[in-house]
Amino acid sequence: MREQFAQTATGLLDEDPSVAVLLADISAGLFAEAARRHPQRVINVGIREQLLVDAGAGLALSGMRPIIHTFASFLVERAFEQIKLGFGHQDVAGVLVSAGASYDMAQAGRTHQAPGDVALIDTLPDWVIHVPGHPSELDRLLRAAVGGERPAYVRTSTHQNTRPQPIDGRGRMTLVRAGSRATVVAVGPMLDAVLAATSGMDLSVLYAATVRPFDAGTLLATLQTPDVVLVEPYLAGTSARCVSDALAHRRHRLLCLGVARRELRRYGTPGDHDRAHGLDAAALRASLDAFLSAQCVGGTSPS
Repeated sequence: MREQFAQTATGLLDEDPSVAVLLADISAGLFAEAARRHPQRVINVGIREQLLVDAGAGLALSGMRPIIHTFASFLVERAFEQIKLGFGHQDVAGVLVSAGASYDMAQAGRTHQAPGDVALIDTLPDWVIHVPGHPSELDRLLRAAVGGERPAYVRTSTHQNTRPQPIDGRGRMTLVRAGSRATVVAVGPMLDAVLAATSGMDLSVLYAATVRPFDAGTLLATLQTPDVVLVEPYLAGTSARCVSDALAHRRHRLLCLGVARRELRRYGTPGDHDRAHGLDAAALRASLDAFLSAQCVGGTSPS
């Protein structure tokens, strides 16, 4: 996805003189040619993440549309105060594009892991949050974010689905599989694991590449049974309030699967972390089986 990000952002630099790309050394090599063509609009501030965000906010105040990029742990967690004040408080829009996701670089340790990034951005009002599951989705979503009027966060990952989904850039979820017992909402790169886990089960699967604003309309329109399983590639339960708000008028059950709220102090691989957090297909299937079995203990599910 990082390569696709650089390709799309370079195209936007060529097409729109109001677009600027700001880097903190990360991915600078991917923008070498773009920097030669647009030396005033490809800016590498070095490993200074707070400056990175503040410089982007300054460009936004001048009427530019900045695209600001580095690893998620540095972009969102380290520079959160600058995001909050530079963009939020001053009411200007830019596009933050992260790499590294929750633990793509597990071997680099906790400094390069950011499972709480989406939850942190979600504390700020009016942000659009995209979590593409495939490089071609990233192209559409980045173009939509740059062309929009609201601040946006685009979360990229080395983990991706086998095939892209037909997203339209307007944030609607896609019905991938229809069923009647429960609905599983798979976010971004979790779709392949969810489809494997739900194979042969009478479950609906919705796919979300945009999580803010949350598409409550599609969830309600496709929901057969008011039991929802939310599978997110970051902190478990990040979108729980959105599902609960959508179903506030109905008795419902909600299972939240994602990165657990515990510290894993062994580096391992991304696959090791998936298994430890119950996000591989086998663990997801076990969680779904337990959830559906509990549904039947009282005879019928709530309605």
